[in-house]
Amino acid sequence: MTRQSGNIIQTVRDYGKRLFGFIRRQVGSDADAEDILQDVWYQFSNLADVETLENTSAWLYRVARNKVTDRYRRTRPDSMEDYGFEDDEGEFHFGELLLADDNTPETEHLRQVFWEELFAALNELPENQRNVFIWNELEDQTFQEIADRTGENIKTLISRKRYAVQQPAAAWKPYTMI
Repeated sequence: MTRQSGNIIQTVRDYGKRLFGFIRRQVGSDADAEDILQDVWYQFSNLADVETLENTSAWLYRVARNKVTDRYRRTRPDSMEDYGFEDDEGEFHFGELLLADDNTPETEHLRQVFWEELFAALNELPENQRNVFIWNELEDQTFQEIADRTGENIKTLISRKRYAVQQPAAAWKPYTMI
């Protein structure tokens, strides 16, 4: 075993658990933390001369922090649940995100992701459920207005909306729009 690989192995032993904990607190899952940690170790192993590092700990944590930042910059959020909140009745609310006055890049990105996920979920619904949901929630039409327009019974329309909200889909959870 070369001196270089011996130093790498010892460094992994010395810093592995603490560095994993540092990364884990900043990401959404153990799998993400393990991926980032692996990237850190890979970058460390590719250093020409590990001996030249003045402060190995500082270098490792700086690289880990940069890797976490890079991951957030290049990946989309997995779930809109991360950007809303659940009330006591178990309904999700995204109104603060959609109505926020600030036009920061993060807020604009979250709005865009919200609408993309909402319309992707709506596209999975049967047309009659999708239409009732859109008319009622997005176009602010009352069930009476929808009933007058379509000739459908109000109770039928309410049921269709309820089925639409409860429809299992990857990006869909029961929630209140605003």
